[in-house]
Amino acid sequence: MGKKRNLLKFLSDRLLSEHTRRKAEKVILNVALISFLAHVGVIYLMKFGFLHLPSNWELLKNPISAIYTPFSFILIYEVYLLIYYLPKSFTTYINKQYQIITLIIIRKLFKDLSDLELTSNWFEIKGDLQFTYDILASVILFYLIYLFQKQGKRNLELQVQLQPVIERFVNTKKLIAIVLIPLFFIMALFTLFDWYSAISFSASELPSFETINNLFFEHFFTVLILVDVVLLLISFFYTDRFHKIIRNSGFVISTILIRISFGVSGLISTVLIVVAVLFGLAIITIHNQYEKNPLPDNEYIE
Repeated sequence: MGKKRNLLKFLSDRLLSEHTRRKAEKVILNVALISFLAHVGVIYLMKFGFLHLPSNWELLKNPISAIYTPFSFILIYEVYLLIYYLPKSFTTYINKQYQIITLIIIRKLFKDLSDLELTSNWFEIKGDLQFTYDILASVILFYLIYLFQKQGKRNLELQVQLQPVIERFVNTKKLIAIVLIPLFFIMALFTLFDWYSAISFSASELPSFETINNLFFEHFFTVLILVDVVLLLISFFYTDRFHKIIRNSGFVISTILIRISFGVSGLISTVLIVVAVLFGLAIITIHNQYEKNPLPDNEYIE
């Protein structure tokens, strides 16, 4: 038992420490800056005829679309932060899911900005209409995440005194987080290889933008659903409180709604994302009311 604890602590210190987080942040930001400059460089080399690549690819038409590339690396860092916060707080972990899907929408907006058709028929053009949906959704999500974060902070304040009770659960979450880091790294490499192969073997038929935008994250949220279900089942070992079970179950439903949004497009996809975050906010708000006015029951768990 002592060896297992020492190994868990060693891996946790190497992968989930504050020092590792800061180092990862520095590396990702440098890579994001370099990738942005490289993307802009490729666009202008094509524009002046020094480089010849398929000109029908949406991300190579306008310098504004180059912002898509550094945002992709920022999203990778957000994935790491999601895993980083998993052992610390379940609500913060869920909040990171919401932040990631919002950043995916923001990333898409940068691409759509380069393709806008500024005409009087704005609401008759599919691309412009989708841009309108996404920009409204990003503002709504930004505010909903703010409210969710406030509720999550209240939840942590209510549970500070209960840390000894949940130590074993925290260690379990650390173990899950340690497994997720190499798993997501392998998934990212596989996705990159698969995408590169599609370009190399079929340069005349480049992947559609929807395919590019959903790369990795479609599978990412599928894994998160499984993780959420595992955490839900494990939580039964530590509590049978109704509001805790409903909270954790609600978060699973919220993640499933986000995952479903990748399987559809247009307004339905955007609405599903907003509904997912709104549902999560409603769940944690009601949960916190239970915490403020506790009823006779068994032990608590964060």
